[in-house]
Amino acid sequence: MKNIALLGSTGSIGQQTLDVIANNPTLFSVEVLTANNNADLLIEQALTFKPNVVVISNEDKYTRVKEALSPYPIKIYSGYDAIAQVVEMGSVDTVVTAMVGFSGLLPTIRAVKAGKQIGLANKETLVVAGDLITRLSIENKSEIIPIDSEHSAIFQCLVGEAEESVEKIILTCSGGPFHGKTAEQLSKVTVKEALKHPKWDMGAKITIDSATLMNKGFEVIEAKWLFGLRPEQIEVVVHPQSIIHSMVQFCDGSIKAQLGIPDMRMPIQFALAYPIRIKNAIPRFSFADCPTFTFTTPDTKNFRNLALSYEALHKGGNLACVLNAANEVSVKAFLNEKISFTDIAVINEQVMGQIHYVIHPELDDYIASDKTARIYAEEMILKMQ
Repeated sequence: MKNIALLGSTGSIGQQTLDVIANNPTLFSVEVLTANNNADLLIEQALTFKPNVVVISNEDKYTRVKEALSPYPIKIYSGYDAIAQVVEMGSVDTVVTAMVGFSGLLPTIRAVKAGKQIGLANKETLVVAGDLITRLSIENKSEIIPIDSEHSAIFQCLVGEAEESVEKIILTCSGGPFHGKTAEQLSKVTVKEALKHPKWDMGAKITIDSATLMNKGFEVIEAKWLFGLRPEQIEVVVHPQSIIHSMVQFCDGSIKAQLGIPDMRMPIQFALAYPIRIKNAIPRFSFADCPTFTFTTPDTKNFRNLALSYEALHKGGNLACVLNAANEVSVKAFLNEKISFTDIAVINEQVMGQIHYVIHPELDDYIASDKTARIYAEEMILKMQ
């Protein structure tokens, strides 16, 4: 039995993680549930799974959660600091980081320092501070198992393989809803259109990131830290069918691929149960239903965010942290219809060029870079309106 601390339980990944746990009650139990703002769903989840601890980040909703759960032996806390603290509990075996964006960084650091096994769904943690996180994970013997479908695929392909035998990895990408669109067409994209991903059911932020290819760019950066790769060892290909989740090419020229239907419960289950595989009732893929696989090169001219990610990866330092901060602000502005779809990459690129570059950042540098980049991005958005 693994006791799970689920950070971000009310989001898309969080809810699907609870589905996996519910279907395997003899293997997993919920020790901690945390949410940012969705008090009603958090309460519903707590009543179903009866965790030891519940944390609502929005302190204004603490009373609502506490009153609803007062008849039960559940400890209720509020505030961001409380989330960072509960991951250190001795009763927690695995911490699933399903929080969105930069907010997942400090809780993940605390969990890693406590030597917990990490089920990593918050890719921004490694994007922002990959060097720091990987160093801490080695020092504290904290195992990081990726939950992103692409990185889970790479992880699975590498099991049993020698690290030095890897020639490169190939991250697949659906291309999003606007694959093949021109710059003029992209400039007219609406929020409603951008939120319609052709393959995956995800939250609003990651859906927009997928449409701009920012999500794939972040996955490139994340892969560098997860698997100890050089930038030139990470390739991206557009695979609209989304059946091959990613591949590894080895020094003898052979390629391993991990396939399956696009369902996030599969990589979540793999991460929670690793190193064993367990049965599930998820529909199986049939080659008869998809007899053709296609692959094309991504368009980094019209989808600049992917190119910006490679630039941040090559330069290192705090640049990826700056890119992430700018992107969080620009995506929010787009969702609020303050800027256009193509403005997202414009803002991200300009912020990257303005923020002070730190070649060997520590935690305080990451925090300062994040704050400064957000301020600059907000100023740019105001000028655009």
